Amino acid sequence: MLQRTDWIRALQKIPAPKLIETTEHLSKNWSIRFKTVPQCGLGMIQLQDSAFEEPFYLGEFPISSAYLEIKTETGTIAEGAAQIMDDHRELAEAMAICDAILSTQIEGYAEIVTLLEEGQQKVEEETQERKRILAKTQVDFSLLDDVGEDDD
Repeated sequence: MLQRTDWIRALQKIPAPKLIETTEHLSKNWSIRFKTVPQCGLGMIQLQDSAFEEPFYLGEFPISSAYLEIKTETGTIAEGAAQIMDDHRELAEAMAICDAILSTQIEGYAEIVTLLEEGQQKVEEETQERKRILAKTQVDFSLLDDVGEDDD
């Protein structure tokens, strides 16, 4: 099982409609209360100028967040949260529901674990592909030493 810090990364590899549909199906009879208002907007990356030590903004990125509490039909209460670099509020809510389900192992746990494993498989495939690409672009600089000096 993945660490909690890796859940969102794996779940982001699942198509958004599939993840949203799954969480809507699982939570249809649950009471969901938002602990904070789900948000969608832009974040700013602030860096420090090394010459004048003044802050400047490198750029913007989309961000969505959700923090919620679930009460199941059996009365089990679970909390979940998610913050993603995407401008899709419903996706952040679905991931927060997944976080609640996974952290407390309530109804639907096996279904979400299956999605999590599917997403992790895709993460590992991407990692291997990146390693293959990197291996193809490596340069062996030791061959330059064999050329010898020709200052004529």
